[in-house]
Amino acid sequence: MSSLRSSAELKAAAKEHMFGHYGTAIGAWLLVTVSTMFFSFAALAFAEDTTTIVGMCIYMAISFAVSVLTGLFSSGSAYFYLKIVCGQHVTVNDIFCGFRFYPDKALLIQAWIALFIYLFDLPRFITASRLPDPPGKQELLLYIACIVLSLIIPVIIKLFYGQVFFLLHDFPQYTTRELLATSRRLTSGHRLKLLYIYISFLPYLIPCLLSCGIAMLWVLPYINATLAEFYLDLVREKR
Repeated sequence: MSSLRSSAELKAAAKEHMFGHYGTAIGAWLLVTVSTMFFSFAALAFAEDTTTIVGMCIYMAISFAVSVLTGLFSSGSAYFYLKIVCGQHVTVNDIFCGFRFYPDKALLIQAWIALFIYLFDLPRFITASRLPDPPGKQELLLYIACIVLSLIIPVIIKLFYGQVFFLLHDFPQYTTRELLATSRRLTSGHRLKLLYIYISFLPYLIPCLLSCGIAMLWVLPYINATLAEFYLDLVREKR
């Protein structure tokens, strides 16, 4: 019998652990968002006209590099929420620990994930660059199919490798390949449950939309804490 808690139990535990930490979590999220936007705008300012093949290649290369850098923030976020669900004191500075703890592995992990996502997103860019004006029915359907593919792949990546940054801080002695493989093993047999957890948060998008995104400041920490609780369950079960 599985020892994993239900989605409702995970959410309840996340709410309990997040009590008193929302201010810190919101401040950390805002700092990460501002930092990421700064890197993105600074890097993409060098991108050329994306209507040409050369310009598109430059844009893709710069965008990929920025995506790899976000691995440092993903690592910091995993560390931040692991401390919260383990009942430890956290500060806003903890969100930047990815720059201090194992940054090389965090960048390699994110580079692998980003490469996988970009490869499957490439058909969308190619199709978009060749769309006639106005597009025909077949061209439009092909473009929509490419969009759907580019949306599905990140979800699949999350289901297989969503635990990898948590593992990085629990098992820093592992190589990048071992961390990725361990994430696959941990989630084996539990990916449908993880998908259900993601889907269960969809209703929370309604208040986020109605509040012009302001409610997201509370929803995102809640989601991240729930995912950290789920990770702890996976590790406990394997042990």
